[in-house]
Amino acid sequence: MAEGKGGKFEFGTIAGITLGLAAIFGSFVLEGGKMGALFLLPAMIIVFGGTIATSMIGTPVDMFMKIPKFLMLACFPPKHSVEGIIQAVVEYSTTARKGGLLALESGLADIENPFLKKMLGLAVDGTSPEIIREIADIEMAGITERHHANANIFAKMGGYSPTMGIIGTVMGLIQTLANAGEDSNALIHHIASAFIATLWGVFMANLIFLPISDRLKSIHTEEKTSLEVIVEGVIAIQAGESPTITRTKLYSMLPAKKQVIDGK
Repeated sequence: MAEGKGGKFEFGTIAGITLGLAAIFGSFVLEGGKMGALFLLPAMIIVFGGTIATSMIGTPVDMFMKIPKFLMLACFPPKHSVEGIIQAVVEYSTTARKGGLLALESGLADIENPFLKKMLGLAVDGTSPEIIREIADIEMAGITERHHANANIFAKMGGYSPTMGIIGTVMGLIQTLANAGEDSNALIHHIASAFIATLWGVFMANLIFLPISDRLKSIHTEEKTSLEVIVEGVIAIQAGESPTITRTKLYSMLPAKKQVIDGK
């Protein structure tokens, strides 16, 4: 997941959250519930404050401070045009077939994709395919580790949140039992309020934190595919394969619905 550059608005993320809110709170209202009853400040403080606190304990401060950035990334993910990368690689392959690898050197400075620029530069410098693949694997492993660490922040919050909800519920029940003997209607109200914390804990975990973690992982998968295409494409160029073979090989790495026949 590329850092620093926003992408196109991801409709699915916001649409999913909106649909979840409508389904959960809408069904509550249809059952005759009042929305105000769900917004109990003490319970929400326990869930939100406790989740943030536990996340801060287990996460480096600099990474924790990037949570808003990761939220924006889930809503505005960078778009990796694998088809565009393949087209560019095929063009470089055509150039290399006509003038050799050194013919690519003059155009390296104009390549915007830093990974493609690096891999092609290594190939032009005469680096062996094995070393190119080794360097690429090291870099992709580092990217994977970093991206999974980012996604795991939300996965951890998804684990902490329900626990904080249970803590809030237990505290509410303790308060309820401490006031046993009072008016029965008041006790019923206290019991209902105690379970609000569990509601918010489970709600935040399953509609916000865990789905965002999964979304960030899917963004990483898309980027990893584009990096793998670049590596295979550069090695094919270095091996002197024809542009047609290179195109066919690279498209075969994509899902069936994205594959093309004879470049069409």
